[in-house]
Amino acid sequence: MIREISLRGRKIVYDLERKNVKNINLRIKADQNIYVSANENVADDVIEDFLKSKADYILHALDHYAEIAKYSPQPKQYVDGESFRILGHDRRLKVAQGKRNTVESDESYITLTVKDESDSELKKKVMDKWIKKNCQEVLLSICENIYTKFQKYGIAFPKICIRNMVSRWGSCQPKRGILTFNVALIEVPLFCIEYVVTHEFTHFLQPNHSKEFYRQLAMFMPDWQERKKMLESNNCYFE
Repeated sequence: MIREISLRGRKIVYDLERKNVKNINLRIKADQNIYVSANENVADDVIEDFLKSKADYILHALDHYAEIAKYSPQPKQYVDGESFRILGHDRRLKVAQGKRNTVESDESYITLTVKDESDSELKKKVMDKWIKKNCQEVLLSICENIYTKFQKYGIAFPKICIRNMVSRWGSCQPKRGILTFNVALIEVPLFCIEYVVTHEFTHFLQPNHSKEFYRQLAMFMPDWQERKKMLESNNCYFE
């Protein structure tokens, strides 16, 4: 059920679902859609009062996701001359047709060879696979290096996962022993990737962002603030 409400003078549209829940639940997705669920016995004006009490949070979240969308890179076309950023350096794409689907790269160029040069989906699939493989190799190497600082605390080497993430550089699941990283990290300098990895490893010791977390992070990486600033200065993601 689509509803409207005015928050701080802004018209906000949200999707209300009546279901068997105890509390009023609010969810704001990265596409800026707002979802609210509430029990059938909760009056409409109670729901509106709830949303008004969350006005600052809602507007901040919407502005944040709008900013991300504004600066998000446009979809790649996979054509000659297109730029791909690898570890902080731009490389130009060369597309060729051949008997096998392969990707080769040097410091300046990425050569994408595909069986059908006119097949955009094929070019995307081959490039995505190559980018993810490179990201996995880089992250695994950095994780193995950073892990030496944490091993003495009795932390087992975690399972490393790479996937597309909308609004995070990485995440840590301490109880499951899993670190997940955004495949987009392949675009940023190693200096910044090391910060993200150290940040997530520190969550095995401190699962939240308390003062103790940042004290320990500074112990493992004294210049973490400088690295974080560099990471945020050129990119729209946040860790």
